[in-house]
Amino acid sequence: MTDTLSLILLLLAAAVVVVVVFRMLGLPPIMGYLLVGAALGPHAAGWVPDTEQARHLAEFGVVFLMFSIGLEFSLARLYSMKRIVFGLGLGQVLVSILVGTLLARFAGIPWLAGIALGGALAMSSTAMLSKLLAERGELDAPHGREVIGVLLFQDIAVVPLLVLIPALSQPVEAMAEAMLLAAFKATVLLALVLFIGQRVLSAWFYMVARQKSAELFMLNVLLVTLGLAWLTELAGLSLALGAFAAGMLIGETEYRYQVEEDIKPFRDVLLGLFFVAIGMRLDVPQIFGQWPLVVAILLALLAFKLLIVGIFSRLLGSSPGTAMRSALWLCAGGEFGFVILARSRDVGLLGIDSLQPVLAAMVLSLLLAPLIVHFSDRLVFRFVASEWLLRSMQLTQLAAQSLTSDKHAIICGYGRTGQHLARFLEAEGISFMALDLDPERVREASIAAEAVSYGDSSKKETLLAAGLSRASVVIITFADIDAALRVIHRVRELRPDVAIVSRAREQDDVEKLYAAGAAEVVPEALESSVMLATHALALSGIPMHKVIKRLREMREQHYALLRGFFHGATDAGAHLADADQPRLHAVTLVPGAWAIGLQAGNIDLGKVGAGVTAIRRRSQRALKLGPDLELVEGDVVVLIGTAAAVTAGEELLLRGGQK
Repeated sequence: MTDTLSLILLLLAAAVVVVVVFRMLGLPPIMGYLLVGAALGPHAAGWVPDTEQARHLAEFGVVFLMFSIGLEFSLARLYSMKRIVFGLGLGQVLVSILVGTLLARFAGIPWLAGIALGGALAMSSTAMLSKLLAERGELDAPHGREVIGVLLFQDIAVVPLLVLIPALSQPVEAMAEAMLLAAFKATVLLALVLFIGQRVLSAWFYMVARQKSAELFMLNVLLVTLGLAWLTELAGLSLALGAFAAGMLIGETEYRYQVEEDIKPFRDVLLGLFFVAIGMRLDVPQIFGQWPLVVAILLALLAFKLLIVGIFSRLLGSSPGTAMRSALWLCAGGEFGFVILARSRDVGLLGIDSLQPVLAAMVLSLLLAPLIVHFSDRLVFRFVASEWLLRSMQLTQLAAQSLTSDKHAIICGYGRTGQHLARFLEAEGISFMALDLDPERVREASIAAEAVSYGDSSKKETLLAAGLSRASVVIITFADIDAALRVIHRVRELRPDVAIVSRAREQDDVEKLYAAGAAEVVPEALESSVMLATHALALSGIPMHKVIKRLREMREQHYALLRGFFHGATDAGAHLADADQPRLHAVTLVPGAWAIGLQAGNIDLGKVGAGVTAIRRRSQRALKLGPDLELVEGDVVVLIGTAAAVTAGEELLLRGGQK
């Protein structure tokens, strides 16, 4: 027991330190986990033995990862992207497996093991690439849609690969029977689960949810996930298939998003342990001894996937620039590749000697992936001559549209909010130029003669072409804080005097946007509260001119009255940095409280970082705040600040800061 606890503490300490460092450097945490496993594993320091128990525990990470993939599985989404998913995605995976098999056979590896190797090398990193697309605001760009479509098919392809790999490890004469039996079992299981289990599970989750217990709900999710995984293993299939089926089932219910949030901590922690286990299998001295082979596999992986994705993208009608961007994004390896390799080794399909250089090449490709993405635009402009012409044409069209505009508004983002805003501007006779990265939306709006153009509003040349030098205001309509900050930075760099109005989703984002240079920020949560209050006051009989005056004061004070709120049990976990969020806390001055008899101005709450929003006395809703207000027994002082600040403020009011 002591040895097990020591081992867990060692892994936790090493993982925390290394992952913090990797996040500070902007590198994926996956690399940190792999490094911990390689450094502490049996081939290096030897502090963590590669035991069967550790591998079983790590496999739960794969279970929860496949459960998450099942949650996101959607037939409607597949159908809407069928050209990309079943054209580009299917072609990329099949040809990658074929090429991987041929190269493995050329290297003397049996062709059955080559299929597993090809499947592993065909995968790309869903977690890393989807995050990079979101951060760069390129999810709706042509190459962004292709990348997401291919990643979606790769995620689906993992399921049959994990089912087939055990069959591939059988003798040749028994292989066909094993594959047919595995396919039959998987088909029957999925049919039963999807057609019968869906109704049962929906009714069961409804009954559990009615108990209004977070603990019970979480226990139920774990029971369903691990229970179905256990059933599939009993049937001779993988744990991952059962977890995928459980995710698909719950994904069709109204509890999907709650389950997704509840399961995420378990998935991330256990998946980290899985990557530690993968890192433990890396024999660093052996890899250094085989570095030419590792480099050769790495270059082959990048080059062949680059060619395969680029060719299929062009065959499906994409422009050369889009095809090359998609290929650059998808050419590196991914986390599911490690899952397939681990499964292949566990069933004896791949030996440790052939596994080492492949593992090392995939780790290096993951390290290179963010760099390749960062330089993808430069590489496209360097090698695709037509991209310069296409970009020039887009900027020329944009400049031509905005040429006659003066003192116009530039709308960054033409989604639902941007389109509603545009109608308000049109009604007042104010011209505008809208920028958006969704080509389908831009095409439809352009056909309707709307002043919208395809373009990235965070790029210098796009803003200048949209007439930033003549614009009177720039309006950011998307709620992505990182993208909004990039736009503000670029606008301030080019035109410091122009007014910027930005949308914000959370109260926490407001100060960041003001600090970056926004003239006005409209926070969704606070603005909805203001409008609710406005209608309620009007319907309560308050004269409209007073309502409008209060509304104007509220906005002029940047929603100061609404900063902070009373936290309850349901707010726990809403923010990772919850302790740093401003909150309200009511302190009653009980008999003997230190602050009784003192004037408000003589109590220095600022030294502990707290402020006062209101003081309530008996039947009075609020007293007028002022330094001369004397506090009496029974007063309720409403403090605002972080959790630590309001705690210290309460201590000061009640005991004078003396514990």
